[in-house]
Amino acid sequence: MLSVSNLSVQFGKRVLFDEVNTSFNHGNCYGIIGANGAGKSTFLKVLTGVMEPNSGNVHLDSGKRMSVLQQDHFACDDFPVLETVIRGNKPLYAIKKEMDDLYAKPDFSDVDSDRVGELQIKYEEMNGWNAESDAAAMLSNLDISEAQHYTLMKDLDGKQKVRVLLAQALFGNPDVLIMDEPTNDLDYETIQWLENFLANYDNTVIVVSHDRHFLDAVCTHISDVDFGKINHYSGNYTFWYESSQLAAKQRAQQNKKSEEKKKELEEFIARFSANVAKSKQATSRKKMIDKLNIEDIRPSSRRYPAIIFEQEREAGDQILNIENLAAEADGKVLFSAIDINLAKNDKVVVYSKDARAATAFYEILKGNQQATAGSFQWGVTTNQSYLPLDNASYFEEEESLVDWLRQYAKTDEEREEVFLRGFLGKMLFSGDEALKSAKVLSGGEKVRCMLSRMMMVRANVLMLDEPTNHLDLESITAFNNSLIKFKGTVLLTTHDHAFAQSVGNRVVELTPKGVIDRHMTFDEYMADPKIKELRNKMYA
Repeated sequence: MLSVSNLSVQFGKRVLFDEVNTSFNHGNCYGIIGANGAGKSTFLKVLTGVMEPNSGNVHLDSGKRMSVLQQDHFACDDFPVLETVIRGNKPLYAIKKEMDDLYAKPDFSDVDSDRVGELQIKYEEMNGWNAESDAAAMLSNLDISEAQHYTLMKDLDGKQKVRVLLAQALFGNPDVLIMDEPTNDLDYETIQWLENFLANYDNTVIVVSHDRHFLDAVCTHISDVDFGKINHYSGNYTFWYESSQLAAKQRAQQNKKSEEKKKELEEFIARFSANVAKSKQATSRKKMIDKLNIEDIRPSSRRYPAIIFEQEREAGDQILNIENLAAEADGKVLFSAIDINLAKNDKVVVYSKDARAATAFYEILKGNQQATAGSFQWGVTTNQSYLPLDNASYFEEEESLVDWLRQYAKTDEEREEVFLRGFLGKMLFSGDEALKSAKVLSGGEKVRCMLSRMMMVRANVLMLDEPTNHLDLESITAFNNSLIKFKGTVLLTTHDHAFAQSVGNRVVELTPKGVIDRHMTFDEYMADPKIKELRNKMYA
């Protein structure tokens, strides 16, 4: 279907890909993973023809069509929504446009008539007469109302644009579908729809994503970008991660017999296959469990940061009491009538359809913003640590990472250079990286610094507003595991489904008409029909 031969990509002295030979077969969904900077997005640009490799070539079988999720959200601003979707099938749209142009000619001739007849035959073969109705149905599934189908793209808000561009990529059943971070800016319901759509999609899908739940739901293979090569592994992300961890552990067990290791691997595959078979994602497309074998299981070279949250002291029973809290932004009510009493060991997923609501909630609790109404009181035994959505104010000074972290140290020992550099090393700032300026850090590096700061505070209450933003999969996984083990209280807002489901034991939804508060997992909350009905009323 789609193959890569002798592909090499190099920037200066830095080699991203070296003589890569691989293929992507029909019916499979490949999740491209790799450390930040490994070349995932570059590889997609080469596949789609946006970037030329230094050597080698990309081959798509004759007659097959590739579609790409548009990253430029302004590229289609001057086109109506419905037309934007249809433009996703370029051959079909080209035929339609040529027919429209011919019909518009003031001197329409017999030659033009013959040409229109030829085009109509091709158009019918491509199911063109149903194009508008098919595009409209897809838009409706993505919650773009019929009234918006003929408005210009520039008149939509950012989230609506993303949905239309998603419909554009999916339109016309492309043979190869390529998507770079498709879940960015999508809400929970739209991501769920996309997961179900792709899980039953018959053609080839290649996707880069940091959303582990999404990768688990749609992928039949994981394609690991490492050491300038790309290796495909049967299974989804969880299988790849757990199997690579098991293989790394076995490699360290020098004295264990090979027969015992083989049996352990076979038992792991059997357990995983049973879990997949029972899950709701076990569709007809999920044939991966039939192909899992021991040869696929290899240790990963990935480095995971050592994220460990410890409490300086254990909190008492009273954590946080909130009464009648409300907030507004730009004249719009974000939330109101919020009454919550947090208890010890609560790990709360704070959710809202309006992302601004959760951020305002944290900023109020931190004392950075005034509430429109209501009050709150922290328990006297609590101390809080906050990871804000916007951390720019923490990185305004020209100072080394060592000096940046030193200001959050509590003891003389923690202020020592050796201790600080060791601490930063565990967070993957090794050697001279610990001396670079805090002002030049990437988004992911800043978050790792913020996590270092939080760990040194040793709070018993953690407030986290979209904590996985900018992090790679390795950091997200380590962070996730640390929160599961954390013995204190957590307030968490995240678009990462796996994060919310695995950490939270309570869901608090902030709405303009009050709060919905349930002690249950995130999946249970979202699947409950009574809660769905209540949510619709609270946002109406």
